[in-house]
Amino acid sequence: MTEPASDSKTILRVAALGDGVTADGSHHRGTAPGDHINGDGSITRGPHYVAPPCAHFGTCGGCQLQHLDEESLRAFVTSRVTNAAAKEGLEAAELLATHLSPPRSRRRASLHIANTGGRPHIGFRESRSHKVVDLKQCDILHPDLFALIHPLRQMMARRAGKYAVDAELTVTDQGVDLSLKNLAIEGLEQTEAILDFARNNGLARLTLDQGYGPETMWEPEPITVSFGAVPVCFPSGGFLQATADGEGVLASDARSWLAGSATIADLFSGLGTFAFALAGPAKVLAAEAARDAFFACKSAAGSSGTPVHAMHRDLFRNPLQPDELNRFAAIVLDPPRAGARDQVVEIARSEVPKIVYISCNPSSWARDAKQLIEGGYRLEKLRPVGQFRWSTHVELASLFVR
Repeated sequence: MTEPASDSKTILRVAALGDGVTADGSHHRGTAPGDHINGDGSITRGPHYVAPPCAHFGTCGGCQLQHLDEESLRAFVTSRVTNAAAKEGLEAAELLATHLSPPRSRRRASLHIANTGGRPHIGFRESRSHKVVDLKQCDILHPDLFALIHPLRQMMARRAGKYAVDAELTVTDQGVDLSLKNLAIEGLEQTEAILDFARNNGLARLTLDQGYGPETMWEPEPITVSFGAVPVCFPSGGFLQATADGEGVLASDARSWLAGSATIADLFSGLGTFAFALAGPAKVLAAEAARDAFFACKSAAGSSGTPVHAMHRDLFRNPLQPDELNRFAAIVLDPPRAGARDQVVEIARSEVPKIVYISCNPSSWARDAKQLIEGGYRLEKLRPVGQFRWSTHVELASLFVR
């Protein structure tokens, strides 16, 4: 490695959007801590830069941080969480080890399909562009998802004219669930061709949205996702944690932190990711606004005999009140990126002993956490989680104790 020039500037950290930052505050894309920016604009690489494993890196918008070594990637995920906390004057009594999901573990993805230059391109969009990267390699997708790209490309190559199709892919218990939006199917020949595609590639389900809402075209048996030992029907477009690995860490923390809590309220419960992980011996209330997720959770609880009671309730418009919350020994909440401002106000007024807050947005979490602390809670444990490996998207698990 060559020595840096005497007039170089050193990258000290990686900012929230993935750019390296020097002491004078200048930002440099594609740099790692320890890199030197020379006076002529060239870069002398430091000890934390690694060769990106994917040939598409730098063009594809799916990853921003493949050039960081493991130490720097872990530090980035950690700092995103601790910096958000510090901005609100928060400090955890215990900062737990940051967890990073491994490569090729992403079990859900949104890809795009476009007819470019007379042939289909399938992949993520380019960074800062609407162009679609035609993936020949992907080091983040689960192998079952990546294996579908080539046959999907072959199928779309037989279609004439321009198209812009959105594809949602999810790994389920029965295989890959594929949803295609803005793909028109006309006539018997095209219908048979897409059913053959689903059959030949072992899809668990194929859903089409031709402009009139999603319609299931292929589903040999009802598809499920399992939380622990409980299979839950998976609605088309349903939400899952990005990796099974990351979900396991978040659920394990929740179980450990709430051990001994006899009654738990799981708020913004979705399909029951945490409700089923915590149920038995605990009794769990699972409150969710989305009807399809609510019904799936309710049905799974009934058929499995798990002590989960599903409640259909919009916690943004109608948050649980302190007298309702005080019936529980603990609360778990995993809200959308916007956070849970109104529900957290009511939790802060309650007497619930323990709160586990899972978040995919450190900024909204820190805002809500400040409200809890002002209400008499303390931030006991905090774990940063990098499920979206090599991206700037960060998650966390936290424990508040009154």
